[in-house]
Amino acid sequence: MTEDDELLAIKAAELYYKEDKTQGEIGALLQITRWKVGRLIAHAKEAGHVRIEIVHPRARKGQLERELCERFGLREAVVVPGLGENESTELRRRVAQAAAEYLTSMRPVTKVLGISWGRTLHDVAEELRQDWARGVQVVQINGGVSLNRRASSAADTAAKIARKAHGSAAMLPSPAILERVETKRAIESDRTVAGVLDLGRSADTYLFSAGPVDLGSVLTESGYLAQQDLAVLRGRGAVGDVLGRFIDANGYPVDPELDDRTVGMRLDELRGAKRSIAVISGETKHDVCRTVVAGGLCTVLITDELTAQHLLDESLCT
Repeated sequence: MTEDDELLAIKAAELYYKEDKTQGEIGALLQITRWKVGRLIAHAKEAGHVRIEIVHPRARKGQLERELCERFGLREAVVVPGLGENESTELRRRVAQAAAEYLTSMRPVTKVLGISWGRTLHDVAEELRQDWARGVQVVQINGGVSLNRRASSAADTAAKIARKAHGSAAMLPSPAILERVETKRAIESDRTVAGVLDLGRSADTYLFSAGPVDLGSVLTESGYLAQQDLAVLRGRGAVGDVLGRFIDANGYPVDPELDDRTVGMRLDELRGAKRSIAVISGETKHDVCRTVVAGGLCTVLITDELTAQHLLDESLCT
């Protein structure tokens, strides 16, 4: 093909893909036959001048997604392109947006959605569009009442997700962690709380994130843990928390006594779920994300590119 024809092919491709012109319209504009327009567009694709990308999370199955599924036995994975340094808030928002799109496109549509709480889930609720589903019952699966003046996002998150799906929300009216095991057992035996927990265990889909063991943890910000508590947990091998339960690299509670004072679904119940979606992003959550996927706590992972690469790094596998 001559240089003139090459330039003509690029022009035809621009008119076709960027300006939505028909081949007939392009032929009239360039004063060539419709048949030649078709040949030029085909050449532009074959020569690599045109790149078509499907960005919907259910259609995006790149190499990283495939490798994650194969390595960890996941049903599906969605990997969001990474950003530069110091962009954790924007990265979390983009991953939350991908999670919102995934929820919207799920088939069959979920009927009962069990959710945790925190900044990531709050972002997912914000990113979900109105009418993303119909009649979904959203249930909070771990305690989230704040112990300080800082408002918890737990109730607001569940309510917003339900409202946007024209459904209902069942809140768990309890703190995440209690001071005494006896108090925790009494609260979980209360008829109202027990009913919410039973509903949570019946969910057909779970949506949750994971927290790091640092001062940025929502459990710290909500008044449950102090800096010295975090130091003790890290000393015992904690890599993060899932549903408010601090776990080691093997996915087991690092402090059984603390775990016994934590209100909500247990991790072995989450591990047995048919559809559980983990939404985890950012460098501070690399270790806990590895534990979540390797420990079978999720069937679907929605994460960022650097986290995905970290999970697939052979040198880090134990």
